[in-house]
Amino acid sequence: MNVLQAALYRRCHCGGLKWLYTQSVILDGVSEMMEKRQADSQNTVVEDQDTWHELAIMDPVDKPHLVHKDSEDQEALLLNGAKHPEHRPLLVSFALEEFEFPSSVCLEEMPLFPQWHLPLKLMAILMALTFLYTFIRDVLQPFVSQSRSDFYKIPILVMNKTLPWTAISLLALVYLPGLLAALLQLYRGTKYSSFPGWLERWMSMRKQLGLLAFFLAALHAIYSLCYPMRRSYRYKLLNWAYQQVQQNQEDSWVADDVWRMEIYVSLGIMGLGLLALLAISSLPSISDTLNWREFTWMQLLTGLLFVYLSSGPSVLQRSLGYAALVLCTAHALVYGWRKWVEPKHYVWYTPPSFILASLLPATVLLVKAVLLLPCLDRRLGQIRRGWESPRPPRGRGVTEKDSL
Repeated sequence: MNVLQAALYRRCHCGGLKWLYTQSVILDGVSEMMEKRQADSQNTVVEDQDTWHELAIMDPVDKPHLVHKDSEDQEALLLNGAKHPEHRPLLVSFALEEFEFPSSVCLEEMPLFPQWHLPLKLMAILMALTFLYTFIRDVLQPFVSQSRSDFYKIPILVMNKTLPWTAISLLALVYLPGLLAALLQLYRGTKYSSFPGWLERWMSMRKQLGLLAFFLAALHAIYSLCYPMRRSYRYKLLNWAYQQVQQNQEDSWVADDVWRMEIYVSLGIMGLGLLALLAISSLPSISDTLNWREFTWMQLLTGLLFVYLSSGPSVLQRSLGYAALVLCTAHALVYGWRKWVEPKHYVWYTPPSFILASLLPATVLLVKAVLLLPCLDRRLGQIRRGWESPRPPRGRGVTEKDSL
């Protein structure tokens, strides 16, 4: 029995192993291939990775030397598999790197960022909806009702309302599937039942949603810093000064507005800082260098907002992501201050944007607060440790014969 040995680089292990499992050829033909190669070289170790991978991507009809020529059944198997790939369930396509092959080899085109397709589409949809809503309220309504042209607000003001609204919505969507999974586990009473496919896919893209939320939040901060640089802001500042002189008003200090500005800017800075720390710690190059104690210490340092009792001794549970969500939600609510009760801000009977932006994250935080109740948290902890609630089979109750 001849044994085929292959010397591959570490990055090529996946492709080489997949070739052994995915090609629907008769492995007895490997010995014939080895005999043919031994005639050219006495070295039985294949060190040419280009040749190895070239064989891996060739169609079975192009590799007649891998199968005995006198075997009609094997030839029929190869021809049938080449014409009907669905008859070969083990044949699975896999991606290969282009720099490892000669230019004459035709490679399968690799997808570009496949895990980011759905998160980017979701972000684009949310941004389009929020931009349209803000445009109708801040630009279209003054133009229709008062014949006032405020289209200059689109590049900065409208975009700066679209970015935080989308960012906080994406951040809420990061933690919403975890809450749905917890509620599903409480309902089923076990952790061993699989989640629906849409929920698993949603949970698998939470990292991408969180990074996109941080990106939009950073853009929102940059846009906000550019407010004093705008020419329109300078003209408004001159108009306000002239109106103050006309009204013979020496001091224009409004304590209510001052406190509102100071508080919501401070909350926004802290929320962005936590999002930045969360994004940095999610990078593989950073998380791989942290041991368990260092990662726990970082969470203890930054997540001082969540303390609750778990099953067993009292422990301090903190979540960096939920702390950032709390700060960002508070930032949006303090920004609105008293606007949610003033009728003049309900343009065309539509609520201000900060109210709609706070609905989803406030719902997520409310559900999280309910799950932190001791009765639910204790049961959820038992389920996640393997406990299962005793339930009779569906369709019939437990009879005396079943109990025996």
